[in-house]
Order: sequence, then C-alpha cells, then structure tokens
Amino acid sequence: MPFPAAVPAVERLMQVVTGWGQELLVDLAAPRTMWQLLAVFAAAAAGYLLSRFPRRRLMAAAEARGRIDFVLLVLVAVLRVLWPVFTAILLVAITAGFEAADLGSRTLHIATSLLIAWIAVQIVTASMRRGLISRLVAYTLWTIAALYIVGWLGPLNQALESVVIHFGTAELTLLRLLTNMALAAFALWLGWLIGNLAQSQLRSAPNLPPSVGGLFGQTLKIAAIIIAFFAALNFVGVNIGALTFFSGALGVGIGFGLQSIFSNFISGVILLMEKTLKIGDFIELQGGLSGVVKEINFRSTVLTTNDNIDIIVPNEAFIKNQLINWTHMDAKRRIHVPFGVAYGTSKELVEKAGLEAAASLPWTFDDKADRKPQVWLVRFGEFRLDFELIVWLTDEAVLRPQRVMADYVWQVHSALERHGIHVPHPQRDLYIKSAETISVRIKSGESEKG
Repeated sequence: MPFPAAVPAVERLMQVVTGWGQELLVDLAAPRTMWQLLAVFAAAAAGYLLSRFPRRRLMAAAEARGRIDFVLLVLVAVLRVLWPVFTAILLVAITAGFEAADLGSRTLHIATSLLIAWIAVQIVTASMRRGLISRLVAYTLWTIAALYIVGWLGPLNQALESVVIHFGTAELTLLRLLTNMALAAFALWLGWLIGNLAQSQLRSAPNLPPSVGGLFGQTLKIAAIIIAFFAALNFVGVNIGALTFFSGALGVGIGFGLQSIFSNFISGVILLMEKTLKIGDFIELQGGLSGVVKEINFRSTVLTTNDNIDIIVPNEAFIKNQLINWTHMDAKRRIHVPFGVAYGTSKELVEKAGLEAAASLPWTFDDKADRKPQVWLVRFGEFRLDFELIVWLTDEAVLRPQRVMADYVWQVHSALERHGIHVPHPQRDLYIKSAETISVRIKSGESEKG
C-alpha cells in the first residue's frame, strides 16, 4: 500500500486548509462579516418563530394518518426541514438587501448554501428510522456538500485518489473504495424504502384483504431487498457468479438448520391462501391463549390479548394444533352463564331476573326471534336448581370473553338479590348410627347442660 504517493496531495490539501483558515480569520475580523453573522442568527430566530404554527398543523396531519405511506413520509420530510426552509427564505431576502447596500454577502452566501444542503439531506433521509445510522448518513452527506461549498472537496478527492490499495493483482484507490461502499449503502437503503412503500400500499389496498395484501407486500419487500443486496455486492466488486457455492450451501442450510423457519414460512402462506385466519379475527389456541390477530407475517403471527399484550406465535402452531376462530364466518356467538337458586323458588321469577340481567348489558344481542336471551333449567342439583342464562353476544363482545362473562355474572347476582331469590350454599345432613348413648354438652356462659 504505497502511502508515500499520497504525500504531495496531502500537502496540497493542508496548504488549502491553512490558506482558507487564514482567510477566515481575516474575514471574521472585518465589520462586514460580523454584520452578516448577526443577520444569520436573526434569520434563524425569525425562521423558528415563523415555523411554529405550520409545524403544529403538519404534526396533527401526520398523527392522523395512522399508517406508513408515501403521504406520511412526505409530511415527516416537511416537518424536518420546516425551520431551515423559513430560515433559508429569510437569508435569501437578507442577502439581496446586503448586496443592494454594498455591505458584502460572502458569509451570507455560504450560510445559505450550507442550509440548502442540509435541507436536501434531511429530505433524502426522511424515510429512514431515526437513530444512529440516519444521523451518520445525514452528517456524512452534509459534510461532503459543505466541503464542496467551501472548496475543499477537490483537494480531498486528489488525496484519496493518490492512496492505492492492492488486492492481489487488483488495485483500488481509496476514493473508489469509499465511493463503491457509499453506492452499496444507497442501494440497500433504496431497496428497503421501495419494499416498505410497496408493503404499506398493498396492505391498505381496498380491493385486497389485509392478510393477502400483507403477503404480497412482504414478498415485494423481500424481493426488493434481495435485488438491492446483489446490486450492493456488484458495487463493492464482488463477483456474483462466484456465489454459486454459497447458494448450494444455503440450500443445505434450509434442509437442516433453517428447517423450522422454512416450515413457519410455508405455514404462513397456507394460512393466507386458505383464509382460515385473517387480520382482525379473535382466536383461541389449544393452550388457552386468545387474542386478536394484528399481523400475519411470513414466519409468525402477532396476537394482541385483551390485556394489550402482543404475543408472537409461530405460524406452524396454527397448522399443527387445534385453533378456535371465534369470528371466522359469523361474529355472533352464544355463551352460557350458569347459576343456581334454592329449591322452592318460582321458576318464572328466576326467568324474569335472568332476562333483566341480560337486558341491562350492552353486550346482549337480541333479534326478537331465534337469537334472543333465554333462561334454561338444566338440572336438579344436590342442594339447588341449576339454571343457565343463554345470551347471544354482539360483535364487540366476542372480542372480550372474560370481561363479558364477568359482567353477566355480576348482573345476574344483582338481579337475584333485587327479587329476593336466595342463592343456597352447600348443605350436608349427618346421620350417626351407634348403639351407645351419645352425650351432648352445650357450654354457654357459666351454665352447662348435659
């Protein structure tokens, strides 16, 4: 790696940097530069104040979208650059005023150019998730733009071009390596962005069921990422034809180590194609786990319980085990609320109390025909008459089985108390057979009886 060849270019770069620094110190000492810097700070403060009102309106519009789509990405990009845009507009107007007054405008031109570069960078990175990577990309792009604006990019490129790296018989300059790596990262980001947009649009398509749209969206997303991955390898200089052995090893890996993942993938496709499970269904698994289906992915399905807990269930569990889908064909379901009363209670009065309890709750569905509340006498118990309140539930009630059952038990007990109906406790009659006389002594205060 012949680094000595880079010495002349580095020396030229240092000379440019030193000259620019000296020039900057001279400019800062000039009164015109001080006035221009004050104008920049004033424009920034005024731009912040002007951007506050439209920023609140745009934030409300973004929160109202409720899903990630192209419109939301545009709103997020505008929110990021709202303050810089107002500041840049003010700087353009101030620059025109300084030029008309012959007060100089070099510092204002540089500040405006840097600000416009920052606006462009924020628009480009608006679709990226906020974090370390997005900030790193933004600062890197803005640094390159800033170097170009101040005139440092040319000497820096010459210095990087002079550094040669040897890979066997191949030679690659440091500038070319960094450029290829940047293009590879851009290809991956572009593939991820296109995949997310396609997935979001297909999931919200009105002509497609959410589950089918989610399947097609994920397929397009994975395809876009794979294409972007191979494009990135091509930019870096990797021979794609040499990956034949790797693809064979991947097939062996699917047969052994990735067998479970591949099985879950096929199970997810079967669920979506058979339509036995769709987004919004309330399901119950064999182990007692129940919840609403929120997402159906290639490998797993997301269930949200009534306690607002998200549970990730492998798709294979829906194929191998018994699954109860409470809302598969018809959301209307019937429940049995058991209760008991003492012998001798009027059956008509019990029926009246049960129907009053059912009518007092919003969960009850009553079509005044076949699906109406009823009270059944189901058995003669050991110490009570056993009844059941039969109720058809509304669509909303089906999604909250535990809460609904608790409400009906509460109202049934309240109705029985209002009508004076006794709920008996378990009773036992004890018969003692003995030839001997049994003596019973009852102690009460100071007296005893035998």
